[in-house]
Amino acid sequence: MSFGIYAIGFAILIGGLAYGAHLAHMPTQWIAVGAIVLVGLGILSGVKATRQKDPSS
Repeated sequence: MSFGIYAIGFAILIGGLAYGAHLAHMPTQWIAVGAIVLVGLGILSGVKATRQKDPSS
């Protein structure tokens, strides 16, 4: 799976969670903090999932 597809899916997930938090009347600064943390986790897990294995020599 390519990193781009993974990133788009994770961005949709973050957007949905942020919208749900907004509808639940959470403070905006906490929605931003949660989104930043999820972006970091998304990058880490996306790189881990899409990384090519190093050829053994």
